[in-house]
Amino acid sequence: MAEINITKENFQKEVLESDKPVLVDFWAPWCGPCRMLGPVISEIAEERTDIKVCKVNVDEEGELASQFGIMNIPFIGVFKNGKLAASTVGAQPKESLIELLKS
Repeated sequence: MAEINITKENFQKEVLESDKPVLVDFWAPWCGPCRMLGPVISEIAEERTDIKVCKVNVDEEGELASQFGIMNIPFIGVFKNGKLAASTVGAQPKESLIELLKS
């Protein structure tokens, strides 16, 4: 499944009300590490049907970034049952992101 682009309009439904764990990538187009991480996020989205993978462009959705106190990107959050269960900052190898999902 492809990544879902998240806005403040669909965040509640797609992330907080999801019945699956949700991997959320907070990123920006000008961010080098974000661009490096992009293909890894896409790969996870294609391989894993048991989770939802979403992307939040912090330039366009500053309100969401602010709501979660995100000061550095890429910020990867794992949401379970409507709550932020785990997170990491910076470009990470795929294996680290898969481990994060187990949190």
